[in-house]
Amino acid sequence: MNKQEKLSQAIQLRESEKQEEARDVLLQLHAEFPDDAQVNYQCAWIHDALGLEKEAIPFYEKAIQIGLPDDDLRNALLGMGSTYRCIGEYQKAKETFETALEKFPDGNEFKVFLSMVYYNLKEYSKAMELLLNTVTETSKDENVTQYQRAIKFYADKLDETW
Repeated sequence: MNKQEKLSQAIQLRESEKQEEARDVLLQLHAEFPDDAQVNYQCAWIHDALGLEKEAIPFYEKAIQIGLPDDDLRNALLGMGSTYRCIGEYQKAKETFETALEKFPDGNEFKVFLSMVYYNLKEYSKAMELLLNTVTETSKDENVTQYQRAIKFYADKLDETW
């Protein structure tokens, strides 16, 4: 079996809820192709899926450093930033999501996760402002959109009274 066939097999195993088997195939692939971005990315993904966040980080870092197509890069940055946040590496998570937003300015998913990081960093006002603005910009709910102007106005004034 060639590299692509093994990658496909691992993804199929993962999608069939056979995470440990997928991990075994991916780690074998990684031993053969340690500098392959897709192999590293898939290794990161499976470790995250198994709750092995700390083990996922080096795979994310290497995949991103080597270079991924934009769709995979977007997912890898989200996965890595979220993983950093989950293990308490809030500054690294913040930097990852800020980098992601520079690369993908339309990335509302990054804004939501970044607001969680701001919360973890006790930057509560910043967290709420970013989250409220993201909600108003993305919501299709008419009960939210009818108050969009008010929500946007108050987003950075939550501590003020009149």
